[in-house]
Amino acid sequence: MGGIDKPGLEIGGRSMLDTALAAVAGCADIVVVGPQRDNLKPTIKQVRETPAGAGPVAAIGAALDLSGSAPWVIVLGADMPFLTPSAIDALLSAATQSNTETFAIDADGRPQYLVGVWRREVLKDALSQLDSLANQPMKAIVPTNPTLVAVPDIADCDTPEQVVAARAVAARSATKFTLDEAREGLIARLTPLEPHTAPLAQAQGGALAQPITAAGALPRFDVSAMDGYAVNGDSPWQLRRDIGFAGGARPDGLRSGEAVRIATGAHVPDGTTAVVRDEFATIDGDILARTENTPIRDDIRRAGEDRNVGDLVAQAGTRVTPALRSAAASVEVTHAEVRGPLKARIVMTGDEIRADGPLQLGQTRDSIGPVLPDYLQFYGVEIVDRVHLRDTANGFDETLSNATDVDLVVVVGATGGGAADQLRAALARINATNIVERLALRPGGSTVVAETASNTTIFGLPGNPFAAIAVLAALTPSIVAARTASPPPRRIVGPLHNAAEVATNATRITAARYAPDGGFLGDPHLRTAHLAGLIDRDGLVVVRPDTPDGGTVEFLPLPR
Repeated sequence: MGGIDKPGLEIGGRSMLDTALAAVAGCADIVVVGPQRDNLKPTIKQVRETPAGAGPVAAIGAALDLSGSAPWVIVLGADMPFLTPSAIDALLSAATQSNTETFAIDADGRPQYLVGVWRREVLKDALSQLDSLANQPMKAIVPTNPTLVAVPDIADCDTPEQVVAARAVAARSATKFTLDEAREGLIARLTPLEPHTAPLAQAQGGALAQPITAAGALPRFDVSAMDGYAVNGDSPWQLRRDIGFAGGARPDGLRSGEAVRIATGAHVPDGTTAVVRDEFATIDGDILARTENTPIRDDIRRAGEDRNVGDLVAQAGTRVTPALRSAAASVEVTHAEVRGPLKARIVMTGDEIRADGPLQLGQTRDSIGPVLPDYLQFYGVEIVDRVHLRDTANGFDETLSNATDVDLVVVVGATGGGAADQLRAALARINATNIVERLALRPGGSTVVAETASNTTIFGLPGNPFAAIAVLAALTPSIVAARTASPPPRRIVGPLHNAAEVATNATRITAARYAPDGGFLGDPHLRTAHLAGLIDRDGLVVVRPDTPDGGTVEFLPLPR
């Protein structure tokens, strides 16, 4: 396959090497032959055949001396994406019962000599009979009358077409992820964005890549915390006629027994021992006194009281919000090292979809594409553009392969199993890594999330409008958290008062509104072909099977 690292190719979310290792996980010694792989467990031995690329016999020879002393040796190629531990158990059982070398035969009746069990001494002897191990076929060492065992699901992947076909099979039979599993997988496996320095005003929706520390003190100087009078000493005081305003000139210093009118936020004059707020003060001519039986308070915000230079303002991973931007500005921080915000492209699919203009026979109005930017921006995602793809076999290839200018591609439609649903096949053709294959969720089961070689996230949503928004609300926060290396979002939970009439035998998302006495009321019946069911609703609820009335559910807020 043109020098491609075939064992490293992923089928069904797992590399073929990982599939092979899982099949022999119970062995005492495991040796992997090939280029050094830093991600393998330290208990797995690694070796390179000599010369590199000299074929399977040379690889077996390189590994045999490192494989321990067990009497039986399993020889296994790493290009079978559906191999299972039970298949290896069946081969080993047949070999030990017959006391002969045993190999698998595939569904077409062909022996697979790289799925076999050998007696160690027989294998050593077969190798020793060859003048050279390099570039020898497996038949050069296979004994004359081996035992052959039919083993299901051992089809190998020797061509790009076979890889694509295997990925399609894996997608159709993929285990459906629960929402929790999908979110955890996204957080663990999506690649964080590269950090960059940016004005915080332009980083809304991103997250800090490095902590922010104060560049200036807060307050910068002693300021009045209240409207009132700056005083020196104990009551009463001689009231001066000048006034201190916030942002204005600082009043001259106070001598003992003096007071000056001062506004909230104004720089208090030298000599100020306290600020007496207006409601605690009594004035008689030019004499100021503290009203009897009122509290004695300082009411001065001292320089650095909230932050001193170098104090931590926010940790790495903190999302950039208006509150963070304000807190940073208050201590003279305007730029920071950040990840994000995510920049997204929306891809609408379907020959029948039309965004504008008169509808032709068989066409339908695009009612989801124009509003998707509002939903994505609610989660801190910036929209770069929106494009439309026809239903063609290779329509996605260029769009996905060239998506290096965005962090996220949101695809609406083409995720199911119909004739026009091409997204999964396109992901296989570009060797994307599928992270979420399908969801155990109604609606939204056909959802797929993948990552391309350039680390662009592909978020495939169902074409059904309500299903698309439901999945968007459920997974986008986790995608944003993973790509910006920020903590997973905290969940909003509460009682669903009418859960019994909403819950089904599968996890369901439906529209909901706030109940007057707290908690939520869900919509038992909802039309999903449009978003009319979200009008005058506060958000969505995730209702797990058999949730009773008053049971706890997750609430997903929506933009209003």
